[in-house]
Amino acid sequence: MSERLADHTTLRVGGPAQRFVTATTEEELLAAVREADADATPVLVLGGGSNLVVADEGFAGTVVAVATRGVRPDVDPEEAASCGGVMVEVAAGEGWDALVARAVEAGWAGIEALAGIPGAVGATPIQNVGAYGQEVASTIASVRVWDRVDARVLTLANAECGFGYRHSRFKAEPGRFVVLSVTFQLRVGTLGEPVRYAELARALGVEVGQRAPLADVRAAVLGLRRGKAMVLDAADHDTWSAGSFFTNPVVAPGDLPEGAPAWPQPDGRVKTSAAWLIEHAGFGKGHGSGPATLSTRHTLAVTNRGAARAADVLALAREVRDGVEARFGVRLVNEPVLVGCSL
Repeated sequence: MSERLADHTTLRVGGPAQRFVTATTEEELLAAVREADADATPVLVLGGGSNLVVADEGFAGTVVAVATRGVRPDVDPEEAASCGGVMVEVAAGEGWDALVARAVEAGWAGIEALAGIPGAVGATPIQNVGAYGQEVASTIASVRVWDRVDARVLTLANAECGFGYRHSRFKAEPGRFVVLSVTFQLRVGTLGEPVRYAELARALGVEVGQRAPLADVRAAVLGLRRGKAMVLDAADHDTWSAGSFFTNPVVAPGDLPEGAPAWPQPDGRVKTSAAWLIEHAGFGKGHGSGPATLSTRHTLAVTNRGAARAADVLALAREVRDGVEARFGVRLVNEPVLVGCSL
């Protein structure tokens, strides 16, 4: 019986895989990808399925579910405390939120504000995952990958990864690299990194730029995310989503809609809020009358109310994207990877 990809994605949409392989070791992962490449079979590498929209027709190729495990700090806790830092190599299949929880417990600072984000560690450098003023690029030392073009294992230093806002070399060259492990360089201490996000600072009762205990930062972020239905809960259809469906647009100052939030960028452009654009274009929380609607708690999330298909999700996303462009002249870009489908 074929494996339904809807059972492996947080949006819970997607048809069957032609072939489905679960790789629990790096050797199994490499063998599955090499075999498919040797047969010229399309490959979809699947982590936590939190950033995917898979077509209703499914995937005509091999889906490799990455279930590798391993969290390997380079020093023991006492040594880490004395030197003030730790390098931690993490297998691609480890759960991201579980890693954040472990880091906070161990006193490893730098990813505490990224709590509650679903998915696997191996997916985080691809999107350069970020939230509440932190992004993984600031702590990634290197990414170990299988290069499917040159057929070899490579270790890419941070500077070779092409990180940008929700972007990386891995995203720019889709399908070329299979992430095997990620090495993070984390500071050791009881306090987190300076809080850079105003909403989080208010929740913590500190000023922007101040620090707070690691555990407090993680707890505050989880609280904020739950309030927006951004922490997975099988009983809550507002969490049946791919997270934020659109990235925040970066535009020229003259293209910024009047009244829209603006965050200056190093290249002279400004980043604005996709959620603000969506709401002010007339798409409120809960918008939609079919099996897919916007979240009732966050306009950036397109949600599955229980019976949605990929076509329903895409139709709503297309309606929102086109409505924002018609109202403001700004074209939103989808954040999830679209497999076998398009907007």
